[in-house]
Amino acid sequence: MKTKSYWLSLPPRTHATPLNGDKEVDVLVIGGGVTGLTTALLLAKSGLHIAVVERQTIGSGDSGHTTAHLTYMTDTRLSELVTRVGKDHALASWDAGAHAMQIIHDLVQEYRLSCEFRVVPGFLALAEDASRDDERKTLRDEATMMIEHGFEASFEERVPVTGNCGIRMGNQMKFHPVKYLRALAHQAAALGVGIYEHTEVASFKEDPRKAVLTNGHTIRYDKVVIATHMPLQGNTGTLGALFFQTKLYAYSTYAIAATIPSGAFPEFIWSDTADPFNYVRVDKGAEADVVVLGGQDHKTGQKLDTDACYRRLEDTLSRWMPDAVSTYRWSGQVIETPDGLPYIGTVDEHQYVATGFSGNGYTFGTLAGAIIHDAITETKNPWADLFSPARKKLSGAWDYLKENADYPYYLLKGFAASLGGSSNQPMGKGEGKVSRRGGKRIAMCCDQQGQVHTVSSVCPHLGCIVGWNAADQTWDCPCHGSRFHKDGSLLAGPAEKGLDAIAASDTGQTH
Repeated sequence: MKTKSYWLSLPPRTHATPLNGDKEVDVLVIGGGVTGLTTALLLAKSGLHIAVVERQTIGSGDSGHTTAHLTYMTDTRLSELVTRVGKDHALASWDAGAHAMQIIHDLVQEYRLSCEFRVVPGFLALAEDASRDDERKTLRDEATMMIEHGFEASFEERVPVTGNCGIRMGNQMKFHPVKYLRALAHQAAALGVGIYEHTEVASFKEDPRKAVLTNGHTIRYDKVVIATHMPLQGNTGTLGALFFQTKLYAYSTYAIAATIPSGAFPEFIWSDTADPFNYVRVDKGAEADVVVLGGQDHKTGQKLDTDACYRRLEDTLSRWMPDAVSTYRWSGQVIETPDGLPYIGTVDEHQYVATGFSGNGYTFGTLAGAIIHDAITETKNPWADLFSPARKKLSGAWDYLKENADYPYYLLKGFAASLGGSSNQPMGKGEGKVSRRGGKRIAMCCDQQGQVHTVSSVCPHLGCIVGWNAADQTWDCPCHGSRFHKDGSLLAGPAEKGLDAIAASDTGQTH
């Protein structure tokens, strides 16, 4: 078994040479992982001159030592997060994760990024040794909270891997993380971003413009984004940097990859309620499928026998999937914060950081790119205060939805429900669903006579995604209240026309 990240087993690929001259840019991004590359790409799309410097190669750091579950479900359980920061703040952080997933989906579609992107179900399973009655009730309550807030979820008595009860979440995602980063870097370079590998920042200075020294050269900049997992000090004072780092806790985490027989399990992402919890993903392969199991987290440096962590993972995988043959093993690191939410934003004038992503590196890293982009371009972002590095204890009433109802994410909040559902899955009488087929967003329902109606799921008022009202058998818009009959005809405004009809031939649906 190889001791290296399964994702980094790809053939080497050089994106860029080391920096070989002085540069002047609008924004310098330090770090070639998901946060740095997403930030660079989004800022380049806004017309800014950007440089990215990476100490090693693209994706070689913690972004390449992940299991890359793309989910809005935070490592801190929803019920615990509500206790820590309040219900509105907790659900806001889940919305932020869903928005990040939408950004990833859009980038993959817009630039046709080749990265094995999949929309799959996600599961949170009861731990094998948990108190079944108490934990079952907690899982049921969490599923109810998810549903009430608009997330696709259901409590089920049996979920994959262990067969225990758990929560099933629709429209989660996964991809090959290093292929995604390489594709993202290629696209950023095509937009004019200077990407410099093997370029380590040696020091920060004022000359009088802010600058860094690296490879014997100088990069001058107006703003700097420190996207290095554990932030560098940058231009902040030493005491300030040390105080900030006292709010960050580094944990080591371990993973193994193994082959399993094709079709033994469907593709999904999965975690359980153990402490520390286990997490699994299954990927389809050409000759055999691949399972990645992670867990055994502990504070970095506080366990001497780290081989035992791998052995426990091996034992667990053998128990759950006896036919698995391990091929790779590796460790990574996650950064935790006191309240379970990341720090994203400014820590000094014109200096931005993003850290504390816990196990949600790709979703929160992507979100960080969006928040920092919005800060630099002076665009409103509903999560800027929630994740601010300067935030104090989150408490008190916060009319979150009212304050942010006009942000594009909320205008299209139903979008996530239409990312990956299959329009070929059977529906019972009186049921409806939204899905995506051939680039079209589709709303389908089956009436009480068994006839299937297929219309666009996009509300003609302001482009929100409608949802199925099973009680009234109508399509209702969550943004501004427009309602439509099951055949798409207008029932109530503010929309002024019905949902566009879509032919069954455009959906792959047969009758």
